[in-house]
Amino acid sequence: MGLLLVGLLGSASAQAADLLDVDYRPLAGKSEVNLEKTYGGKVLLVVNTASKCGYTPQYEALEALQKKYAARGFSVLGFPSNDFKGQEPGSEKEIQEFCTLTYGVKFPMFQKVQVTGPEATPLYQRLTAATKVAPGWNFHKYLIGRDGKVVAQFPSKVTPDDKALVAAIERELSVTPPTH
Repeated sequence: MGLLLVGLLGSASAQAADLLDVDYRPLAGKSEVNLEKTYGGKVLLVVNTASKCGYTPQYEALEALQKKYAARGFSVLGFPSNDFKGQEPGSEKEIQEFCTLTYGVKFPMFQKVQVTGPEATPLYQRLTAATKVAPGWNFHKYLIGRDGKVVAQFPSKVTPDDKALVAAIERELSVTPPTH
């Protein structure tokens, strides 16, 4: 298994309200939700996804993480993106059907967004600023602690069931939730 580069961040400049205080529409949905109001205080794994990528089978392991840890205050948040070689060309309805029918995805998926460059959506601008690492490909993962700060980022090749990623999730879940 080789040494994995995991960007553990001792001090992230983004506060919960700054990082997560953004509105996104659930995939193929009509009304936006505020991420801070909906997911604040949870441990989150934010992932940019694509349906026609070599890493697409990671959907299955992401759903397994969701099932395993949801009751403890964890959620995967998926953001489809067509930023890398056009690997997410479908409509939101097509993406939703693919994820549900092919991989049984039930974790929250949101509107198709840009995750890199000057047109990156505000959430991904903030994730990149906090970690100094923009997604290099589909299925880049950012782990956000209960306090709303990015605590780690994992490149695409790190699978959702990787020991280092799972250990980081477990570590964050062991932190007492903040009182609001």
